[in-house]
Amino acid sequence: MTQNAHSGVIDLHGEWRLSSVDGDHQAAITLPGDVHSALTAAGLIPDPYFGRNEEVVQWVAERDWVIERQVVVPDIAGSWYLDIDYLDTVAVVFVNDVPVLSADNCFRRYRPDVSHALQPGENTIRIVFHSSITAGAERQARQPFYIPYSTANSPIPNGNMLRKPQCHFGWDWNIAIAPLGLYGTVALKKLDPARLEHVETEQVHHADGRVELKVTATIHSIDPAVVPIHFALDGERVRLDVGISAGETKVVHVFEIESPRLWWPAGSGEQALYSLTVDLPTEAVTRQIGLRTVELITDPDAAGSRFALKVNGREIFCRGANWIPADALFSRSSEEKTTDLLNSAVAAHMNMIRIWGGGFYEADWFYDLCDRLGLMVWQDFMFACNLYPCTDDFLDNVAHEVEYQVKRLSSHASIVIWCGDNELVGALTWFPESRDNRDRYLVAYDRLNRVIEQGVKKCFPQGIWWPSSPASGYLDYGDAWHADGSGDMHYWSVWHENKSFDNYRTVKPRFCSEFGFQSYTSLPVIESFADKADMNIASPVIELHQKNAGGNERIAGTMFRYFRFPKDFSNFVYLSQIQQGLAIKTAVEYWRSLKPHCMGTIYWQLNDTWPVASWSSLDYGGSWKAMHYMVRRFFQPVTVAAIPSEDGTSIKLSMVNDTLDTVTIDANLFVLTLSGDRIPLKSVQGDCGPDAAETLITLDATEIPADGLLAWSFIASNGMSGEGHFLNGTYKALDLKPSRIETSVTPTVDGAFEVTVTAQGLALFVMLESRTPGRYSDNAFDLSAGESRRIIFTPETAPPAGELPEFRIYDLYTCQSVD
Repeated sequence: MTQNAHSGVIDLHGEWRLSSVDGDHQAAITLPGDVHSALTAAGLIPDPYFGRNEEVVQWVAERDWVIERQVVVPDIAGSWYLDIDYLDTVAVVFVNDVPVLSADNCFRRYRPDVSHALQPGENTIRIVFHSSITAGAERQARQPFYIPYSTANSPIPNGNMLRKPQCHFGWDWNIAIAPLGLYGTVALKKLDPARLEHVETEQVHHADGRVELKVTATIHSIDPAVVPIHFALDGERVRLDVGISAGETKVVHVFEIESPRLWWPAGSGEQALYSLTVDLPTEAVTRQIGLRTVELITDPDAAGSRFALKVNGREIFCRGANWIPADALFSRSSEEKTTDLLNSAVAAHMNMIRIWGGGFYEADWFYDLCDRLGLMVWQDFMFACNLYPCTDDFLDNVAHEVEYQVKRLSSHASIVIWCGDNELVGALTWFPESRDNRDRYLVAYDRLNRVIEQGVKKCFPQGIWWPSSPASGYLDYGDAWHADGSGDMHYWSVWHENKSFDNYRTVKPRFCSEFGFQSYTSLPVIESFADKADMNIASPVIELHQKNAGGNERIAGTMFRYFRFPKDFSNFVYLSQIQQGLAIKTAVEYWRSLKPHCMGTIYWQLNDTWPVASWSSLDYGGSWKAMHYMVRRFFQPVTVAAIPSEDGTSIKLSMVNDTLDTVTIDANLFVLTLSGDRIPLKSVQGDCGPDAAETLITLDATEIPADGLLAWSFIASNGMSGEGHFLNGTYKALDLKPSRIETSVTPTVDGAFEVTVTAQGLALFVMLESRTPGRYSDNAFDLSAGESRRIIFTPETAPPAGELPEFRIYDLYTCQSVD
């Protein structure tokens, strides 16, 4: 590849040759990309996601693999280096059979000098990937004492030995195939005479209608030189001629910004962004800068201590979900697909995502997108649910990782908190080794955690540091799964301990950063990996696509608790999604009603990495499950929710207002009968102050007949509106009457379809579904007798002319009826 050689940059993306080291298997591979996808494309392995193919592709991760290509370098004069990142993971890079890099961290950028290995004309670049399974075992054997890992999460062992996405070794929602490959930059570059190593920014003196933006450029050179460097911010451009030394030279410029346009989270204001460019004659780096302040409020109070994020001086209630990698296999992901997932988060009124610590530090464009969308990012460092080594070589590797990632990402306005790990404190209690010798493993954890903390504070002193998630406080190693007075909480008692949905109302988190309930992925997705004969919750294929031990039994057991059992497999899938949405709705509505005691609900999880039963609200592929439509309603900045008293004798309608202005809410309350009649109960009006939760009305439970439901609709003075129902009991106790749903479908002029849904009886949780992928304007809604609703269905791709998509329609009555 020579088209850019004369400019000093040779992009090595594109086709390489892939082979197993033993020569038994050969294929083409496109970089960036992964080995499994290349083998699948070549027909050497079956699709790992289909059926039980996960079991038959395990050998891939047990082999060593090599990728190779030729590149022409016409003139090797000067200093050349290889620029490479997202190299997964234990790999040696050769140029013309000369080893130039030995890498073992997927989360670092490597820039080895290759001048000594290049030759004029054609050169061979070869990367040998060593099996992560073999490398993990070798490193475990070298530890001074055994380092446990979560066998429940990781059927492939010793992933905790490697600086690689931990979910590659399994997890209770991921396929366990330990993929490998190269997912980022790979290029040959000439150092002529210098390169930009880092561009960092710091916002100082945010006051009196002005802010100073301090920009620090780190320049790397082999030899002393004088180079021109330009700093540009939204039209203001400054040139500095800088004398640089061999090694690294820091150059600083400060922009003074009068009357700055501030960056706000989604729903709280504008996502104003400034364009910053720093350039040398041969290279330019561009950053988008959002000007804002952020604080973490942890003041003590009567309940313990607060946990609230304050942006630009205003406390923000965080509404969001946990993010895991967009796909288990990199080659199946794309910027377009990820953009769709994050747009779905914002469409459901989210203002935060938590990038969970068992995946990746995401690519630059991902955080750029979060900046533009106003999605605050809780950024974990990539350590999750295991114990980890504390040897000097491991900690030195981590220190380099932290320095690179913090310097790379710290300019993003969207990143509001940096968290040391996911659940490592809790993991100290999970293993017999650490229970029997807690001091040893606690010291090991503390060494690791301090390396991460010191790296953050050195590279980005103004960044907000939180030691672990969950954590009750700094240097607090208590049980943050059940203690709700301080810090952030992971509350899993409803799912993992099989408690009722009402149990969510027994805790009052300050900030709940994980809680979840599973459902099956939607039927069209199941049909993409399972044959008709597999459509049974106990079939081997369906069980293989359920990675949480006991998960299928828990879904079924919950149905017995709340519903009459569904009549067939498709309705079982549907009802699993309804009960998932009800679980998370119960938690969120109660915790939002506690505002400002609680200031964040981040459920587990937004997305899936492959087609699987999980806690996600978005299917693999990005379609919305029933829950995501519910999320859009219960995350609305202004909403009304029914909260029963602890003894069940009364029902409070809670108003929640996450906006800056007082809103007046007008609500109509009804009794819904089982035949679908809406009997007016009362009309009420209430004011809810800015950033507040207040009571609209409290009803005596006896005002609702035993065979009826409380229903309401509301409209707020800012235009937000909604509706809902509350059942003081279980749905299985209701003798529902036939809902008699009818639908009609009409094409619209813009390529969408209008679906009119009409019920002649009570229809609860009406859900439209089609094998044609697309998005619905609403779903999982209720209809009373004689009520119609028009739903706009927008397909991903237009069907053939004259063809109408076919829709399947579910509701609670037909789900359970055998008529």
